Amino acid sequence: MIEILKNIEQADFVTHSGKFHADEVFGTILLEKIYKDIKLIRLPETDNINLEDKIVYDIGGGKFDHHQLGGNGQRENGIRFAAFGLLWQEYGKNYLKSINANNIDDCFNMFDKSFVQFIDAADNGQVQFEKIDIKIVTISDIIEGLNPNWDEDIDSDIRFKEALDMARKIFDNKVQSTVSKCKAKKYVDDAIEKSEDGILILDKYMPYQEFVLESKNRKADDILYAVFPSNRGGYNVRAISKKNGSFESRKKLPEKWAGLRNEELQKVTGVKTATFCHNACFICVASEFNDAIELARMAVKE
Repeated sequence: MIEILKNIEQADFVTHSGKFHADEVFGTILLEKIYKDIKLIRLPETDNINLEDKIVYDIGGGKFDHHQLGGNGQRENGIRFAAFGLLWQEYGKNYLKSINANNIDDCFNMFDKSFVQFIDAADNGQVQFEKIDIKIVTISDIIEGLNPNWDEDIDSDIRFKEALDMARKIFDNKVQSTVSKCKAKKYVDDAIEKSEDGILILDKYMPYQEFVLESKNRKADDILYAVFPSNRGGYNVRAISKKNGSFESRKKLPEKWAGLRNEELQKVTGVKTATFCHNACFICVASEFNDAIELARMAVKE
């Protein structure tokens, strides 16, 4: 539970007042997960204020602030720490242990890479969209958009509390999906070791692309396609991306399959239960497992 106070003497946690941003909002949610009851005050500045025995973040130039000259450190990839990242570094592993997550180190790093780093980068001005002509709306934009409008006469603390309610749901969902994804790693690693002729076979769908791309197993470098059951029925053959988040494949499916369905695709491939190939040639489908494998093998050799 987070209670926002006006009396410094009653508060145990301190952050800045005025316009809020995603880094201290999500940082507050993380602190709530660790300490359960948060008595928070938002201050315009902390000079000449006794902050002994209080956790101070995103203000004051201390351990959990990044506004001091030179910032407060950065990751190996150059993404500088903001309040959320500094708090995650301090409390993230303990929080994951408290929810009985497996593979703590993997989950800690994955959550930082897939979520925290963007929040930090956005707050530090490291996210650039100059080459894109449309407005990209990010989580940071949505949280910041809950600030009072210029023509509204409303206490910023009220809107900050609303932002916390939204951020809590986003945080919980992202943590759950990260923990779930980490569980898949050992299965994907086993499948990589068993892979043959550039084909990865999974008994059920699970997150795999990132693990294939980042695997230290040399066999992972040769994997071109993954075959797994489709949630729509049948079996998917999906091309491995060149890098995380990219729509460019290591090797596209044959162009002559593009956009074909059912009899047309079966005629071109000679595979009896082939049912669909995306016009971008990154995924195709067959009703039977052996036929999906056959499509994958054909694509490897094409």
